[in-house]
Amino acid sequence: MAGERLAMLSSEEIERYDRQIRVWGVRAQEKLKAAKVVIVGAGGLGSPVAYYLAAAGVGAIAIVDSENVELSNLNRQILHWTIDVGKPKVVSAKEKLERLNPHVRVQAVNRKIGKVEDAVEIIRDADVVIDCLDNWATRFALNEACVRLRKPLVHAGVRALYGQVTVIKPFEGPCLRCIFPRNPPEEARFPIAGPLPGILGALESLEALKIISGYGETLTGKLLFYDGYRNTFDIVKVERRPDCPVCGSAR
Repeated sequence: MAGERLAMLSSEEIERYDRQIRVWGVRAQEKLKAAKVVIVGAGGLGSPVAYYLAAAGVGAIAIVDSENVELSNLNRQILHWTIDVGKPKVVSAKEKLERLNPHVRVQAVNRKIGKVEDAVEIIRDADVVIDCLDNWATRFALNEACVRLRKPLVHAGVRALYGQVTVIKPFEGPCLRCIFPRNPPEEARFPIAGPLPGILGALESLEALKIISGYGETLTGKLLFYDGYRNTFDIVKVERRPDCPVCGSAR
């Protein structure tokens, strides 16, 4: 992981990150500064993920999305404001994040992932990849690319008042295809309450920070379910499948 190459912090950065340095120490913060995270999706999940990672001092963030901001996005996609309607989401995101933290390098990737090879090209130099997508076909392509390149992947999915989060560490635990052997149904415009992706996105960002810093236990081999209707969290154990077509033992 590139994050193992430490990057020295300035006095301004030490002050900026003081409260979290008190959690995991200066060395872990230097790992964050040296790391690159690729966030795929600049919508409901991608908004809080990008905000929190930029605020936390991840040195390089690439945001991948091919869509423009729409009015119907604004109940949940908090990176984008009314004045951004019609603007590419990655441009809107880059503008906000660079104003939030000038120490972070933000790359706007206005591109659609149509196949595994597209994902491989985009994530090749990433330390952590974060799935902030809203469709399963692209999720599975991203999962396969991460397995191929042995990149850790943080996944979340949301719908209505429900969501799930897990961490994929290829060949250390199950991949996304192990957990979902059959494609879930796709919905063009699924119902979603605005705060829900904020909750799940915050959890995704925390998992990414733990992977990079080496501090804390990740959700590898575990699937966290959030029920916003009852406001409950449940965690179930998930395992690799030997017959998985992506990461199975036959490969």
